[in-house]
Amino acid sequence: MLAALRDEVYRMHGELVRHQLISWTSGNVSGRDPETGLVVIKPSGVRYDDLRPEALVVVTLDGAVVDGTLAPSVDTASHLCIYRARADLRGVVHTHSPYATAFAAVERAIPVCLTSMADEFGAPIPCAAYAPVGTDAIGQEVLRWLGESPVVLLAHHGVIAVGPSPTAATKAAVMAEDAARIYYLATQLGQPDALPADEVARARRFHIEHYGQPGGAR
Repeated sequence: MLAALRDEVYRMHGELVRHQLISWTSGNVSGRDPETGLVVIKPSGVRYDDLRPEALVVVTLDGAVVDGTLAPSVDTASHLCIYRARADLRGVVHTHSPYATAFAAVERAIPVCLTSMADEFGAPIPCAAYAPVGTDAIGQEVLRWLGESPVVLLAHHGVIAVGPSPTAATKAAVMAEDAARIYYLATQLGQPDALPADEVARARRFHIEHYGQPGGAR
Protein backbone atom coordinates (compact mmCIF):
# COMPACT_ATOMS: atom_id res chain seq x y z
CA MET A 1 0.00 0.00 0.00
CA LEU A 2 1.28 3.49 -0.97
CA ALA A 3 4.67 2.15 -2.07
CA ALA A 4 6.03 5.46 -3.40
CA LEU A 5 5.04 7.38 -0.26
CA ARG A 6 6.43 4.61 1.95
CA ASP A 7 9.74 4.86 0.10
CA GLU A 8 9.92 8.64 0.49
CA VAL A 9 9.07 8.52 4.20
CA TYR A 10 11.64 5.75 4.69
CA ARG A 11 14.36 7.74 2.90
CA MET A 12 13.61 10.85 4.94
CA HIS A 13 14.14 8.88 8.15
CA GLY A 14 17.61 8.15 6.75
CA GLU A 15 18.15 11.90 6.33
CA LEU A 16 17.36 12.44 10.01
CA VAL A 17 20.17 10.03 10.86
CA ARG A 18 22.57 11.47 8.28
CA HIS A 19 22.09 15.01 9.55
CA GLN A 20 22.24 13.91 13.21
CA LEU A 21 18.80 15.25 14.07
CA ILE A 22 17.80 12.25 16.21
CA SER A 23 19.22 9.75 18.72
CA TRP A 24 18.47 6.02 19.04
CA THR A 25 14.75 5.56 18.21
CA SER A 26 13.55 9.14 18.77
CA GLY A 27 11.95 11.28 16.10
CA ASN A 28 9.68 10.45 13.21
CA VAL A 29 8.60 11.39 9.71
CA SER A 30 5.12 11.05 8.25
CA GLY A 31 3.60 11.66 4.84
CA ARG A 32 0.01 12.05 3.71
CA ASP A 33 -1.27 10.66 0.43
CA PRO A 34 -3.33 13.40 -1.28
CA GLU A 35 -5.69 10.97 -3.00
CA THR A 36 -6.67 8.69 -0.13
CA GLY A 37 -5.83 10.95 2.83
CA LEU A 38 -3.98 8.03 4.41
CA VAL A 39 -0.84 8.74 6.40
CA VAL A 40 2.42 6.75 6.46
CA ILE A 41 4.41 7.06 9.70
CA LYS A 42 7.28 5.42 11.57
CA PRO A 43 6.44 2.56 13.96
CA SER A 44 7.04 3.22 17.64
CA GLY A 45 10.41 2.36 19.17
CA VAL A 46 11.99 0.82 16.06
CA ARG A 47 15.70 1.52 15.57
CA TYR A 48 16.59 3.32 12.37
CA ASP A 49 18.99 0.56 11.31
CA ASP A 50 16.06 -1.85 11.45
CA LEU A 51 13.60 0.37 9.64
CA ARG A 52 12.36 -0.72 6.20
CA PRO A 53 9.64 0.73 3.93
CA GLU A 54 7.42 -2.26 4.63
CA ALA A 55 7.76 -1.70 8.41
CA LEU A 56 6.11 1.71 8.20
CA VAL A 57 2.52 1.98 9.39
CA VAL A 58 -0.41 3.35 7.38
CA VAL A 59 -3.20 5.04 9.33
CA THR A 60 -6.35 6.99 8.59
CA LEU A 61 -6.72 10.62 9.64
CA ASP A 62 -8.64 9.28 12.64
CA GLY A 63 -5.73 7.05 13.65
CA ALA A 64 -7.06 3.65 12.60
CA VAL A 65 -4.28 1.34 11.35
CA VAL A 66 -5.09 0.08 7.85
CA ASP A 67 -1.72 -1.43 6.92
CA GLY A 68 1.19 -2.61 9.05
CA THR A 69 1.82 -5.06 11.85
CA LEU A 70 3.61 -2.69 14.24
CA ALA A 71 2.22 -0.01 16.52
CA PRO A 72 2.52 3.50 15.04
CA SER A 73 4.60 6.26 16.63
CA VAL A 74 3.40 7.67 19.94
CA ASP A 75 3.40 11.04 18.13
CA THR A 76 0.84 9.88 15.57
CA ALA A 77 -2.02 11.83 17.17
CA SER A 78 -0.08 15.08 16.84
CA HIS A 79 0.78 14.45 13.19
CA LEU A 80 -2.84 13.63 12.39
CA CYS A 81 -4.10 16.71 14.21
CA ILE A 82 -1.92 18.88 11.96
CA TYR A 83 -3.00 17.09 8.80
CA ARG A 84 -6.69 17.37 9.64
CA ALA A 85 -6.38 21.14 10.10
CA ARG A 86 -4.07 21.83 7.15
CA ALA A 87 -5.03 20.21 3.85
CA ASP A 88 -2.00 21.85 2.18
CA LEU A 89 0.47 19.87 4.31
CA ARG A 90 1.66 16.43 3.23
CA GLY A 91 4.73 16.00 5.40
CA VAL A 92 5.40 16.32 9.15
CA VAL A 93 8.74 15.72 10.86
CA HIS A 94 9.49 15.56 14.57
CA THR A 95 13.06 15.68 15.88
CA HIS A 96 15.04 16.35 19.03
CA SER A 97 17.92 17.94 17.10
CA PRO A 98 20.43 19.25 19.67
CA TYR A 99 20.76 22.96 18.95
CA ALA A 100 17.13 23.66 18.06
CA THR A 101 15.96 21.60 21.04
CA ALA A 102 18.31 23.57 23.30
CA PHE A 103 16.32 26.68 22.41
CA ALA A 104 13.11 24.75 23.07
CA ALA A 105 14.47 23.75 26.49
CA VAL A 106 14.74 27.41 27.51
CA GLU A 107 11.54 28.38 25.64
CA ARG A 108 13.30 30.76 23.25
CA ALA A 109 12.40 31.52 19.66
CA ILE A 110 15.18 31.74 17.07
CA PRO A 111 15.28 35.19 15.44
CA VAL A 112 16.13 35.80 11.80
CA CYS A 113 19.74 36.97 11.99
CA LEU A 114 20.96 35.08 8.89
CA THR A 115 20.17 35.54 5.21
CA SER A 116 19.87 31.75 4.88
CA MET A 117 17.15 31.77 7.53
CA ALA A 118 15.36 34.62 5.77
CA ASP A 119 15.54 32.63 2.53
CA GLU A 120 14.22 29.38 3.98
CA PHE A 121 11.74 30.56 6.60
CA GLY A 122 10.95 34.23 6.10
CA ALA A 123 10.22 34.57 9.82
CA PRO A 124 11.62 33.70 13.25
CA ILE A 125 11.21 30.10 14.39
CA PRO A 126 8.66 30.37 17.21
CA CYS A 127 8.58 28.36 20.42
CA ALA A 128 5.20 26.90 21.36
CA ALA A 129 4.11 26.16 24.91
CA TYR A 130 4.70 22.79 26.52
CA ALA A 131 2.18 20.08 25.67
CA PRO A 132 2.11 16.42 26.77
CA VAL A 133 3.00 13.58 24.42
CA GLY A 134 0.44 10.96 23.42
CA THR A 135 -2.60 13.02 22.47
CA ASP A 136 -3.23 15.69 19.86
CA ALA A 137 -2.21 18.41 22.35
CA ILE A 138 1.15 18.93 20.64
CA GLY A 139 -0.55 19.20 17.26
CA GLN A 140 -2.99 21.79 18.59
CA GLU A 141 -0.15 23.82 20.06
CA VAL A 142 1.85 23.65 16.81
CA LEU A 143 -1.18 24.85 14.84
CA ARG A 144 -1.43 27.91 17.10
CA TRP A 145 2.09 28.91 16.12
CA LEU A 146 2.40 27.81 12.50
CA GLY A 147 2.74 30.89 10.32
CA GLU A 148 5.33 31.86 7.76
CA SER A 149 7.89 29.56 9.35
CA PRO A 150 7.36 25.85 8.60
CA VAL A 151 9.11 24.97 11.85
CA VAL A 152 7.87 25.31 15.43
CA LEU A 153 9.89 24.55 18.56
CA LEU A 154 8.07 22.63 21.30
CA ALA A 155 8.92 23.90 24.77
CA HIS A 156 10.93 21.33 26.74
CA HIS A 157 10.49 18.78 23.98
CA GLY A 158 11.83 19.26 20.47
CA VAL A 159 11.00 20.38 16.95
CA ILE A 160 8.11 19.98 14.51
CA ALA A 161 8.64 20.81 10.83
CA VAL A 162 5.95 20.69 8.16
CA GLY A 163 5.81 20.94 4.40
CA PRO A 164 4.03 20.04 1.16
CA SER A 165 5.89 16.71 1.17
CA PRO A 166 7.92 14.58 3.60
CA THR A 167 11.05 15.73 1.76
CA ALA A 168 10.17 19.42 2.16
CA ALA A 169 9.38 18.97 5.84
CA THR A 170 12.67 17.14 6.38
CA LYS A 171 14.59 19.91 4.63
CA ALA A 172 12.93 22.44 6.94
CA ALA A 173 14.03 20.40 9.98
CA VAL A 174 17.60 20.23 8.67
CA MET A 175 17.75 23.96 7.96
CA ALA A 176 16.24 24.79 11.36
CA GLU A 177 18.99 22.87 13.12
CA ASP A 178 21.60 24.63 10.98
CA ALA A 179 20.14 28.04 11.86
CA ALA A 180 19.95 27.16 15.56
CA ARG A 181 23.56 25.98 15.62
CA ILE A 182 24.89 29.12 13.91
CA TYR A 183 22.79 31.42 16.06
CA TYR A 184 23.98 29.70 19.23
CA LEU A 185 27.63 29.94 18.14
CA ALA A 186 27.16 33.62 17.28
CA THR A 187 25.81 34.31 20.78
CA GLN A 188 29.12 33.08 22.18
CA LEU A 189 30.78 36.01 20.41
CA GLY A 190 28.12 38.63 21.08
CA GLN A 191 24.43 39.31 20.62
CA PRO A 192 23.43 38.93 16.96
CA ASP A 193 21.09 41.58 15.58
CA ALA A 194 17.96 40.42 13.82
CA LEU A 195 17.58 41.39 10.17
CA PRO A 196 15.01 44.12 9.49
CA ALA A 197 11.58 42.75 8.66
CA ASP A 198 11.50 44.34 5.20
CA GLU A 199 14.84 42.75 4.30
CA VAL A 200 13.64 39.36 5.56
CA ALA A 201 10.57 39.66 3.35
CA ARG A 202 12.65 40.77 0.35
CA ALA A 203 15.15 37.90 0.79
CA ARG A 204 12.35 35.35 1.16
CA ARG A 205 10.58 36.63 -1.96
CA PHE A 206 13.81 36.60 -3.98
CA HIS A 207 14.56 33.05 -2.84
CA ILE A 208 11.12 31.81 -3.85
CA GLU A 209 11.21 33.53 -7.23
CA HIS A 210 14.81 32.94 -8.29
CA TYR A 211 16.62 30.22 -6.35
CA GLY A 212 17.18 26.83 -7.97
CA GLN A 213 16.49 25.52 -11.46
CA PRO A 214 13.21 26.26 -13.28
CA GLY A 215 10.72 23.55 -12.44
CA GLY A 216 13.17 21.86 -10.06
CA ALA A 217 13.47 21.40 -6.31
CA ARG A 218 14.50 24.43 -4.29
